[in-house]
Amino acid sequence: MHSNSLVGAQIVGAISKLKQDKLNIGIQPILQSQRMTPYRNHIEFETAEFFFAENQTPAAQVNKLLDLWASTLKKHDDKPPFADYHDLYKTINKTPLGDIKWESFSVRYNGKRPDTDVPPWMDQVFEVWYCDPQEDIISEDPESHGSTFVPVVLGSDKTTVSVATGNNEYYPLYASIGNVCNNVRRAHHDAVSIIAFLTIPKMTKEHATGDVKFRKFCQQLFHCSLSKILETLRPGITKYEVACFSDRHFCHVIYGLGPYIADYEEQVLLTCIVCGWCLRCLSSCINLDEPADWHCCHHMDVLVEEGTLDALWDEYGIVGDLVPFTNDFAWADIHELIAPDILHQLIKGTFKDHLVDWIEKIAAVPTFAGFKQWMGDDSKALMKVYLSAIEGVITEKTLKQIQEALDQFHRYQKIFETLNHSLQHYILLIQLFGAPNGLCSSITEAKHIKAVKEPWRHSSQYKALGQMLVTNQHLNKLAALHADFTQCKMLDGTCLSAAALEAVNTTVDNNDNNDNEVNDGPTDVEAHVELAKMPHESSSTSLKLSILHLPNLLRCFLFSQLNPDDPHDPSEVPLACCPQFDNKINVFNSACSRFFALPSSKKTAPSDLSGISSMCHEYIHACPIWRNKHPQFDCVFVNTNPGLDSMRGMDVAQVLSFFSFTYKAKLYPCAVMWWFDTIGDLPNEDTGMWVVQPAHNANNMPHISIIHIDSIYHAAHLIPVYGTQLVPPQHQHYQTYDFFCHFYVNKYADHYSFEIAF
Repeated sequence: MHSNSLVGAQIVGAISKLKQDKLNIGIQPILQSQRMTPYRNHIEFETAEFFFAENQTPAAQVNKLLDLWASTLKKHDDKPPFADYHDLYKTINKTPLGDIKWESFSVRYNGKRPDTDVPPWMDQVFEVWYCDPQEDIISEDPESHGSTFVPVVLGSDKTTVSVATGNNEYYPLYASIGNVCNNVRRAHHDAVSIIAFLTIPKMTKEHATGDVKFRKFCQQLFHCSLSKILETLRPGITKYEVACFSDRHFCHVIYGLGPYIADYEEQVLLTCIVCGWCLRCLSSCINLDEPADWHCCHHMDVLVEEGTLDALWDEYGIVGDLVPFTNDFAWADIHELIAPDILHQLIKGTFKDHLVDWIEKIAAVPTFAGFKQWMGDDSKALMKVYLSAIEGVITEKTLKQIQEALDQFHRYQKIFETLNHSLQHYILLIQLFGAPNGLCSSITEAKHIKAVKEPWRHSSQYKALGQMLVTNQHLNKLAALHADFTQCKMLDGTCLSAAALEAVNTTVDNNDNNDNEVNDGPTDVEAHVELAKMPHESSSTSLKLSILHLPNLLRCFLFSQLNPDDPHDPSEVPLACCPQFDNKINVFNSACSRFFALPSSKKTAPSDLSGISSMCHEYIHACPIWRNKHPQFDCVFVNTNPGLDSMRGMDVAQVLSFFSFTYKAKLYPCAVMWWFDTIGDLPNEDTGMWVVQPAHNANNMPHISIIHIDSIYHAAHLIPVYGTQLVPPQHQHYQTYDFFCHFYVNKYADHYSFEIAF
């Protein structure tokens, strides 16, 4: 039997265990006393559960609510359950249940290397995070009798938290046990847990599609990772161990690999079978209806030892140079463990979404301060940038190609015989595993929301994996403690009833007088921009921004501020007439724009249905190094002519720097702007968006000036006018403003952009 130890991927380095106070997750049954450790009372636990698990309240809002709560208790000389969100998270992390650590191992390629032009992926080290699936074992017993068989049900499926960019993919691995009923596994009762985040090697499209070695490495990396993650189960497969069950009883347990939940593409990877062949029988892909024997690991091992790779591929549909992870486990045959997948085989059929792969231009869209484009509903985020990406692509030729594709589908629709063939095995699979819906890939896809997508949204979206592990840790701890408290009857009744029992003589005064009325009328948006709180002091902005004439621009700006009624353009005023300034300035990397929605009868209401006047904010960046990686210089709308509506009264500019200085005891917060010229008097006919281009002076120098930040109205998002040329594969989104010549002003970025400028 072949092993995964030295096949194209190598486990390197020592296993890294994170600090226990950072990433302890899971459920370890520990008998607790009636005390609600680490919580002092019923209210404190339910407050933590509401903030973190039920409402997923952001840290800043937790602080605000606790401050409001504390202000109401001040006169009673009392305080809320937690001081701030730090206190909340610290208390959750002290939960005694769930002492399971996240660990990591690294994998790298160790196969043959070319003499020259070594692909970069051969030198990269890929990291996998996981938690021990057997961590809840209490002890071992040398005797073997009376054991309970616990089949470990596995499932894996890639998920994308950012459809539009395609750069935020995660590869979670889930586990359950076969001892629970199907309806329990499908319900949201934590019967399915996330145990690992598999690595996804990121390479150029050239390597991803054309490099056979890279594809084989990725496939074997998957199997090696599974083998490593599950290695602690191996002793319990051949010899029983002692485990504590949820009813507080200890049992002898024998583990085994159970059904594996996956869609067809994942099943092909798991079984090392060529796509289009049957995963369970030896039927030829030419005639799948022909009766054939079953696939088995012993038969495959013999074929691999005796045959050639080409013969295995052509005659048996076997990828002979891949080793399935089940080869490292006793009594495990991957062909017998593949569960039916009614979601993709019956419900979705062969439908696949190729939209983002087709429009690769979307990944070149620059980031935008006020545009939460890669959060929440990804289909909405995609629509915000999709229109400009397909402009010029959908032509009569494209429509003709679509018709040809439809004709080709009708000619070759026999490909669906693969689907019909898989249904032939459903009777046996139902006899083996029960109702198919109990092991459907919809279970893992639903788990993506709680285990991956919501923790990702809860993070800062920057190096989010570590934050997601912590969030999952806290959620698991709260769920474990809730179950433990419920079993001990410590959560009977509500917090109010518990408080009433503790303070019988306390009179509860509950005045619900509320004179506020909801205003569902139209809104107007007022903006105010403030510089960041922490400046970087500098005496030479010219050197910092490589703008040699910036001191002259500063003098012109001072002239305009000191002479607001002067009709001349400040750039045309002789420098001799402008004030001299040689003092230091404070440079800032960002500014905060705050918006307050006010009732108004002049404009149409935005698409916010809350109906309540509210404050929101966005950050506008002008940062040479953003997150230690790349520059980020955002664009803004500047109010240049308040007497005109929409874009006719505004200009678009890119912020090169925020700074402030003091002149004659007065503080001037400013911004250095590179202006854009609006092309035409109307928006583009096809997209409905205005088109702009970088502005230049008569000497072909960039049109740069200094303005007061009060002129900035709102952040703007520009999307390139791509044309028909392909975007270079090495292009990065932060290079977009320098690479393209024309841009659409994205009115779909948010409802404020749509409301203000259009």
